[in-house]
Amino acid sequence: MHDLMQNIERYLMACRELAAFGAHNGWIDRSSLRYEIIAQDDHQVIAFVQFNEVLAEGSGAVTGQVPCQGHLRLTLDRYGQVIQAELL
Repeated sequence: MHDLMQNIERYLMACRELAAFGAHNGWIDRSSLRYEIIAQDDHQVIAFVQFNEVLAEGSGAVTGQVPCQGHLRLTLDRYGQVIQAELL
């Protein structure tokens, strides 16, 4: 289970699909990224993901953060590595 958790964390840190949960075209504050496994079997994991979206002005100055959340289906290979993410 520990290896699976590390694999999920590593995948989520680079996962482009998470941007779809944001609504303001900001970027993901990776330090705020949290997830909870809701269901799993040998081939997939359903996760509830939360993070803060960082908002900025055109000049790049940070203007705030907005909490974001959503559900993902993470498809696993036979070694427990995440190979695909699907928004739910």
